[in-house]
Amino acid sequence: MKTYNDLRSINVNDHTEKKGNLTYLSWTWAVDKLLENDPMAVWTFHEPMAFGETLMVQCTVTAFGKSMTMHLPVMDNKNQAVKNPDSRKVSDAMMRCLAKTIACFGSGLYVYAGEDLPTESAEDKEAKWTIAENWVENINKASDIEELKGLWKAAIDQCSDDVEIKKYITDSVKTRKTALETAQ
Repeated sequence: MKTYNDLRSINVNDHTEKKGNLTYLSWTWAVDKLLENDPMAVWTFHEPMAFGETLMVQCTVTAFGKSMTMHLPVMDNKNQAVKNPDSRKVSDAMMRCLAKTIACFGSGLYVYAGEDLPTESAEDKEAKWTIAENWVENINKASDIEELKGLWKAAIDQCSDDVEIKKYITDSVKTRKTALETAQ
């Protein structure tokens, strides 16, 4: 079973959609990911609460042995509460609330904080740098430019999601290329 830290490190950007100035996590993807990791997970929608002419929806998700409840106003794409929402707007808000509640278990929580990418754990960062160091070690042993190009392409393909590491590898390739050209 995955942990909160496992789930929160998943990049969900390919499973979001923008409407106006808001980013929404796909509820179908969120449900699929939740059930993949806890097939016994269940959720309940509560009766919408009225606030004047507007409504607030609530959802409780029980997964991984605990329950969490979140709420969400029925909103338009400008993040404003909708007066006298119709059933379609209420239904859409309920599904968004479901995705938001599932995010509390880790999957896509950063979307609700307005971040672009999930927070990377120190262990994950260290593992990526270890991989990069291994690539640079091989790059420094390259015997010719063609071998160097092949190593560079493979290293970048594997490490392209981290700008710092990509730069480190590219700088190492440039240094090795200069050394090989000077030796000729």
